[in-house]
Amino acid sequence: MSAQIGLPRDRVDGPDKVKGSARYAAEFPQPRLAHAVMVLSTRASGSYRIEAAAAEASPGVVRVLTPANAPKLPDANKADPAKVRILSLLQDDQVHYNGQPIAVVVAETLEQARGAARLLDVKYVESAAILDFERMKAKAYPPKKANMAETDVHWGDASAGLAQASVTVDAVYTTPDENHNPLEPHATTASWEGDKLTVHDATQGVFGCRNTLAQDLGIPAQNIRVISPFIGGGFGCKGSAWSHVVLAAMAARVIARPVKLVLDRPQMFAPVGHRPRTEQHVVLGAKPDGSLTAIRHEVTSATSMLEDWTESSAVVTRMLYACPNGDTTHRLVKLNIGTPTFQRAPGEATGTFALESAMDELAYKLGLDPIALRLVNHADADAVEHKPFSSKALRACYERGAEKFGWSRRSAKPGAMRDGHWQVGWGMATATYPAHRSKAAATAKILADGSALVQAGTQDLGTGTYTIMSQVAAETLGLSLQRLRFELGDTALAETPVSGGSQTAASVAPAVQAACASARDQLIALALADAHSPVHGAQRADIDLDDGWLVVRNTQKRDAFAAVIARNGGHPIEGQAQTEEGDAKERYAFHSFGAVFAEVRVDRDLGVLRLTRLHGTYDVGRILNAKTARSQLIGGLVWGAGLALFEQTLTDHRDGRVVNSNLSEYHVPVNADIEEIDVAFIDGSDTLLNPLGARGIGEIGITGAGAAIANAVYHATGKRIRELPITLDKLI
Repeated sequence: MSAQIGLPRDRVDGPDKVKGSARYAAEFPQPRLAHAVMVLSTRASGSYRIEAAAAEASPGVVRVLTPANAPKLPDANKADPAKVRILSLLQDDQVHYNGQPIAVVVAETLEQARGAARLLDVKYVESAAILDFERMKAKAYPPKKANMAETDVHWGDASAGLAQASVTVDAVYTTPDENHNPLEPHATTASWEGDKLTVHDATQGVFGCRNTLAQDLGIPAQNIRVISPFIGGGFGCKGSAWSHVVLAAMAARVIARPVKLVLDRPQMFAPVGHRPRTEQHVVLGAKPDGSLTAIRHEVTSATSMLEDWTESSAVVTRMLYACPNGDTTHRLVKLNIGTPTFQRAPGEATGTFALESAMDELAYKLGLDPIALRLVNHADADAVEHKPFSSKALRACYERGAEKFGWSRRSAKPGAMRDGHWQVGWGMATATYPAHRSKAAATAKILADGSALVQAGTQDLGTGTYTIMSQVAAETLGLSLQRLRFELGDTALAETPVSGGSQTAASVAPAVQAACASARDQLIALALADAHSPVHGAQRADIDLDDGWLVVRNTQKRDAFAAVIARNGGHPIEGQAQTEEGDAKERYAFHSFGAVFAEVRVDRDLGVLRLTRLHGTYDVGRILNAKTARSQLIGGLVWGAGLALFEQTLTDHRDGRVVNSNLSEYHVPVNADIEEIDVAFIDGSDTLLNPLGARGIGEIGITGAGAAIANAVYHATGKRIRELPITLDKLI
């Protein structure tokens, strides 16, 4: 059987999506389905009460849930808030941010629910809201609970290292609040059968969603089934179960009918997380040859009144370059905003903008090529933990990327490259992201007809999980993709981790491979022991697999999978496996790397900016599907363009309302915004991470891209923009 892993196979779920037969969370029909609308606060701080009589009397209304009548949930939010969100479940009358869920209206139709929601009379008792980051950052504090390993890490003596430096860079870089905007909004359909709850949810983690529901509703996890076969994008915001998920389940239980709750686009801007604003103070010290003597990276970011959530921007600084001395800290500013959350490469996306911009500034001060500076400070081991990297081809990324981009033709002087009235700039930056792996399980069945069914509870965010798992399974079982079905997205299947942290491929693929190997080996053992089999008596090492056949190498002896099963009772052969990260993480640091190159053109009179080229070369371990991998990294680079040039959530400091909560005013890149985009891979395999040698690639694409674009803008104009996004007003 020919190899499957690595080939640029089309998505196996593509036909279902094109035909419209792929069902998302809001598309599962239910008998007697009721429609729910979540009502959000229009104030940022205080308390409220709701007069609901008019809404309750509105045609089609089934129930209006408010703090006055919502079921009490004594176990809600008792778990560690670093792991489980503090949700707004109508348990009290307090308002913590504008956009907080304060009521749920359930009606026979969506239109009736929306109409009734407008009839609610909400009476607020307002208190002073804290909304000004600039004013409050003087009161920034270390996180009480962190969503990261260590908030502050120090090594060597940074002050002494800076004192030894011949050249320093001391600058502040800022990134704004940003919001996820997946094509599919958050959506939940909940139904009860006795004390058993079934939820169809748009989630990146069916098992985490189940656990949150169990905790907040106070019921056993085994009584809950969460199903999510397709997701219309997530990018981190669907990694947590937010208030609407539990509220939908509460409403369904109260009315004893299935309930569907889908967020409107403006509701995607408050109660389901965002990337928080950061202010990053970076200080670099270096010798005349460019070798770093010290790094200081101090991050201040915004969080909510409900919980501490840290944008871990300085974590990347702890490992990217060889530097003997460093200080990295994270501080939080509490504001009356919704709780932030993971957004594609949380920490690394914003952190590489600051660090890689500072490295570019240092290169200009030293008169060094930006790549040369990075090569001088290339790290063979993690600077803090002193662990060697399990696999690292960053030097090759610089070399290959520079060659493809044509970097050698770059003029070193800012503003020197022109094309008519356009100022042309080239910039580059390093990309990196940790390689994560978690415990995962899978099952594989070789069916009576010789085809196979492989299952794992994981999720496909649209990244290609269906396809790469099918390829791993097909190659291991010796089947074509057409004779294999892979199922996912269901807590009734084997448990897997959240699809976040770029860990799904590295975690689930080894479990799929092991489960398929178990089933395959059982089948082969049956055939070899079966006196009626044409392959009976052959050596195991001589058995090949050829699309449903066992073949004795260099002979004409063959036996069909289906025939082996038929002669041995006709029952499917099942393999199960659970795999997890071994102890290699105690000895090695696991990371992926890349080099990003950008070309911009800036109109010298009008300041109009055009992003004309983006290129990234990446070292991400073994590629499981060349086509989906390329798509993932192109998508990440596009997000990097959004980070650098477009995305910014704007809040009215008078009332805490997001004023651009729609896709007409929250700007994201479109096809016309990037003229040429390309990616390349360095061949490699990181078998210390897992037997397949694969690392996750969902997030590394955005890292470094923001800085590469900002550095290109400086090279074009001589203006250093340290505040994202880079807009026309900052260039003229």
